[in-house]
Amino acid sequence: MNKKDNILIIGAGLCGSLLALRLAQRGYKVEVYESRPDLRTTDISAGRSINLALSDRGLKALRLCGMEEKAREICIPMYGRLMHDTKGNTFSSNYSGRENEFINSISRGDLNAILLDEAEKHENVNIHFNKKCKNVDIENTIAHFKDYKTKKEFSINADVIFGTDGAGSSLRKSYVSERKFLFSYSQNYLNHGYKELEIPADKSGKHQISNAHLHIWPRGDFMLIALPNMDGSFTVTLFLSYNEGEFNFENLTSEEKITKFFEKEFPDALTLIPNILEEFTNNPTGPLGTIKCSPWFYQNKTLLMGDSSHAIVPFYGQGMNASFEDVVVFDEILNQDLGDWNAVFKAYQKARKHDTDAIADLAIDNFYEMRDHVANPIFKEKRKIEMDLEKTFPNQYFSKYSLVTFNENIGYYEAMKRGRAQDKALLNLISGDEVHTHLEMTKDELVVILERVILETNTILEEDKIAGM
Repeated sequence: MNKKDNILIIGAGLCGSLLALRLAQRGYKVEVYESRPDLRTTDISAGRSINLALSDRGLKALRLCGMEEKAREICIPMYGRLMHDTKGNTFSSNYSGRENEFINSISRGDLNAILLDEAEKHENVNIHFNKKCKNVDIENTIAHFKDYKTKKEFSINADVIFGTDGAGSSLRKSYVSERKFLFSYSQNYLNHGYKELEIPADKSGKHQISNAHLHIWPRGDFMLIALPNMDGSFTVTLFLSYNEGEFNFENLTSEEKITKFFEKEFPDALTLIPNILEEFTNNPTGPLGTIKCSPWFYQNKTLLMGDSSHAIVPFYGQGMNASFEDVVVFDEILNQDLGDWNAVFKAYQKARKHDTDAIADLAIDNFYEMRDHVANPIFKEKRKIEMDLEKTFPNQYFSKYSLVTFNENIGYYEAMKRGRAQDKALLNLISGDEVHTHLEMTKDELVVILERVILETNTILEEDKIAGM
């Protein structure tokens, strides 16, 4: 393991470009191969989610590489959720009781572009586009590619190969097909898919609805969400079952039924999407899946990172942030000077795997929360108490959402464990009719609630520990 090793990165998406940049900053020689065209010169969105939620964990990774300020220049802060009911009424729910905590809507393409630009400033980085990896000889660290332009096939021999090529990773598939070691792999899909739509900017180029919120139209079995873009538009995403319920992707096949669906469920959104029929018909329907696998590495030769090792559903807004955090954790392991790549890879997986499993589970939880619970009176009561506690005791109380989203120095697993216990403690108080949010609580009353929540949370955590959970 030395700076002269020839490092090959498969995939120049968000994780791959950030990893290439950080390794280059550390002095390594890096070659990056990407199957798609250069997104800086070609539009390749093709119905894929074009904006993402960037929060503290992702910003920490960008800060590590000196890219935080450039990223913030293309961000739109979102301070909470704005829920829409079927009659067009709305109510808001902040992400945090602390004023300085918010998430950011950011263009996937724009963020990827500034990372590619920065990586290419380094002489020890070369990025190659339109080069599809077909498979990897993991024993000999040889990656086999096809050039989409010339149609020719070629191979690259490397010392170390990183697979940052997403949920459909060719390196991960090679782990399965080559059978060089015991490899566990699961890929689980929701029975829901997603479809992208758009709310355009108004005639003056402004946002037609609040750009300070993530908008949600929760409908129990399905939902619509919208995130703001810099050009005044919103990217709208419909999450809907493939084949269950009165309306699903399989039976929404006629203009009449599509129109009926939106008129009934999302009338206020329908008035803002002028090309609804064209977009619904022509835009692809994407799957929603979770990938877990182990081990992520093979000897001192190859390593999976980002979605290739732990793809998650998008409902916590942490997919990109988790992949960026991979780079931070990997960088911390490199700082330990462990001597060879095998030791680095082993230590990295040990430090990271339980956290990526946790955020995968939390993302599934949040799917049901956003779809079913955000409009539920008990959930709204719990959120009101949490906001009051965070506002009054900003250094003592952090909701599960805040632990996951705004506490980048706490691992996802710890955030999940403590957050779930707190949720249970709060719901126990509410169900026991011991707190009421319809009355304004004094600070003294909130002190009592905080003490009880902390006590019961710690009791639950201790019980879970004894039970081996």
